[in-house]
Amino acid sequence: MQFILGTKDRMTQVFDDNGVAYPATILRVEPNVVTALMTKENNGYDAVQVATGKQKEHRSDKASIGHAGKAYKNINEFRTRFNGDDSIEGFEMGQVLEADTFEVGDTVTVSAISKGKGFQGVVKRHNFAGGRASHGQKHSLREPGSIGATGPARVFKGTKMAGRMGSDRITVKNLKVLQVNKDENLLLLKGSVPGRKGTLVEVRGN
Repeated sequence: MQFILGTKDRMTQVFDDNGVAYPATILRVEPNVVTALMTKENNGYDAVQVATGKQKEHRSDKASIGHAGKAYKNINEFRTRFNGDDSIEGFEMGQVLEADTFEVGDTVTVSAISKGKGFQGVVKRHNFAGGRASHGQKHSLREPGSIGATGPARVFKGTKMAGRMGSDRITVKNLKVLQVNKDENLLLLKGSVPGRKGTLVEVRGN
């Protein structure tokens, strides 16, 4: 069972031994401290709870400080897979996990909250083509067009329309670990990762 919590830093490119450039996202990994071990006997499921990102005590509540021992910005659980061979064996309270949890060449799955776009129209939100800019059309290039049939006399649920976009939990699978920098606690993943700079990213081994 491999996992780590990190924050998205920025994108860059990494060259391999053959000179091939790969797009990469840099994740900054602060020490992850194991704060609790969930078991099926006591909690109904197996999971490892970790905390990361120290902060001032007045910015955290007393319950969290009493549970974790210190004030942390983020506390997350990583459950074992239902059909996998994951196990919480080998983990213990107070154990510290760092970037070297993963190795170069590992394949991982990441989850994070995507960038918030605010209220957007159908062209940006759903990739609508919009109306034709010809034959007398005016001010209708980015309009959604018809939203319902005459018979039902109502708009069906789930119709693609304008609305809030972004700020959703996005999971990206099969990202490759390109580099692991233990000295600076950096993890470089191939490709893009959801979120803005500073977004909390969950990394799980496949």
